[in-house]
Amino acid sequence: MKRFFLEFLRRGAIASGIGPIVLAIIYMILHQAADVETLTVNQVCIGIFSLTALAFIAGGLNALYQIERLPLMPAILIHGSGLYLSYLGTYLLNDWLDFGIIPIIVFSAIFVVGYIVIWAIICSIIKRNTEKLNRMLNQKRQSEKGT
Repeated sequence: MKRFFLEFLRRGAIASGIGPIVLAIIYMILHQAADVETLTVNQVCIGIFSLTALAFIAGGLNALYQIERLPLMPAILIHGSGLYLSYLGTYLLNDWLDFGIIPIIVFSAIFVVGYIVIWAIICSIIKRNTEKLNRMLNQKRQSEKGT
């Protein structure tokens, strides 16, 4: 558990530097799309702190996959739930999402679909790389048998 906690802190610290950059991009998009001209000091500060915390949590949660005794599916569920709650809280805190049933349902649906698509892409890449490594190992074994 201590190793997980230290890895969580290390990964979170690395990722948290990305939070303010992401916030700047979001504010630029809001400026272009929603015609947001000014932000209060409070909005900027909450945005910086909340995105830094979100990046820290998102980066740190990846340490779940380093726990050898934790099966993949529970790790995915814990990771996805942690990310979902973190993103939802950040969006609501920054008023990027209206607090109401319909906006939260739409957000949830988009999050779940996006999470599944990303995992499908990751799984297909891992499967392709595993098959490639297995082919290479089989070729090496065959060449060793032939000599």
